Amino acid sequence: MILLICLMVPGLLTAKLPAASAQSLWATSTGSSTSLFADRRARNVGDILTIVISENTTTTAKKTTANSKKGSQNLTAGTGIFSFLAAATASGSDSFSATGNANDTNAVSGKVTVTVIEVQPNGNMVIEGTQSIWQNRDEHKITLHGVVRQDDVSGSNTVQSSLVADATLKFDGKGPLNAKQRQGILTQVFNILF
Repeated sequence: MILLICLMVPGLLTAKLPAASAQSLWATSTGSSTSLFADRRARNVGDILTIVISENTTTTAKKTTANSKKGSQNLTAGTGIFSFLAAATASGSDSFSATGNANDTNAVSGKVTVTVIEVQPNGNMVIEGTQSIWQNRDEHKITLHGVVRQDDVSGSNTVQSSLVADATLKFDGKGPLNAKQRQGILTQVFNILF
C-alpha cells in the first residue's frame, strides 16, 4: 500500500490542474457604478438631472408725460407795393398729456427633469428637457434650456433654477380650454388695424 502511494505521488505532482481565478461575490454592472459611495450627480452627455423651478418676478412701471407748445404771430399792414396786405394776427397752441401705470407679478414653481446634451470645455453642462402633462384633453408643456455648472449640482442630483445660466423657460399649452383663452381671429385683426 505504501509502495502504491509512493508511485502515485509523482504522477499527481506533474498532473495539470485547472488555474484558479478570483471572482467577486457581487455582480458587476456595465457603464455605472453600484457602489454605495458612488457619485450619482450628472456630469456627462446623456446624464439626467432635475431642475427645481422657483421663480418670482415683480415689475412696476410708472410713466407720466406732459408737453405743451404755444406760438403767436403778428403781421402789420403792408407798405409800398405790399399795401394790399392787411394787419393780421395768428396764434396756435398744442398740448399733450399722458399717464401710464403697469404692475406685473409672476410666480412659477415646479420640477422638470432634463438631459445633458453637451459638456463644454470648461466643464459646464448644456441642458435641455421638456415635460408634457395632459389633463382633460388639454396639454401643459414645460420646456427648459440652459447651462449649469457641475459644482451647482447637489448631492441629490438637483439644481435650483436660479443657478441655470442663459435659461429659457417656456410654459405652453394647447387644447379646448387653452383655445378659449385666446382672442378670435377677427378680434386679432381689428386689434392690428385699429
